[in-house]
Amino acid sequence: MTLPDLPHLSAAGQAAADAAQRALAEPLLTEFATRLSTVAPVRALWVHGSLAYGDYRHGRSDLDLVAVLPATPNEQLQGRLGFLHRQLAEDEPDAAKLHCTYLPDGELGDAVVAHFTFAQEESTWRPVTAVTRRELLDGGTVLKGEKPGVLLPPVTDDELHAHIRADLRDYWYPITARPDPWHRDVWVDHGPVTAARATATLREGRLITKREAIARLPALGAPPGLAEDIAARRYGVPPVLTPEARAHRAEQARLFTRALIERALG
Repeated sequence: MTLPDLPHLSAAGQAAADAAQRALAEPLLTEFATRLSTVAPVRALWVHGSLAYGDYRHGRSDLDLVAVLPATPNEQLQGRLGFLHRQLAEDEPDAAKLHCTYLPDGELGDAVVAHFTFAQEESTWRPVTAVTRRELLDGGTVLKGEKPGVLLPPVTDDELHAHIRADLRDYWYPITARPDPWHRDVWVDHGPVTAARATATLREGRLITKREAIARLPALGAPPGLAEDIAARRYGVPPVLTPEARAHRAEQARLFTRALIERALG
């Protein structure tokens, strides 16, 4: 079985498919940028993640944005931003997958401090990490204002690698000790892919897309069928699994991700 939408398209065909997917997101991004400008003074608005890196799949991928504001939004502005996101999601269902972190102008160089973020249909606080910053600097899409390279300081390889190693060690590795989460598709999809992407960055010093990470899974020792299972949910038709098959897949994904993290950190 081939990985859906991965090796059987030519480079030109894949580029055309990616461009068509990005075009589907453009009206929503334009509408968000327009509405946001009426709520807050935005110095810059950037897109990172799959849309910027050419692996966006409309209706399945998240839209990951960073907005640069003059200061940390106060409680009143936080409420207005949350209302903007919720109202946009009512008008445009795909907007539920639009996530934005609001980065204050005075903290552009801090990759650790948490910032107001609206994601997964609720407000939270999260940092603009070294990985996100490198994504923005290497290929971020500008929706408004100045380019990321004008405002953000460089991210060194040492900073990038330190963040990735800490994320694997402190967040992902403990999750691989808990069997229950891996019965959900989201962990099966993200765990092996995150570990594969981290492995590539630590070995090669570059960020790779989810598509490339999925394609690498067999060579990294993934159990037979796991890469196809993940790719089908992202690019094709998701398989219907029996409870027994789901339990087997959960254990395979968990143990493979754990082993891949151990090799990456070793």
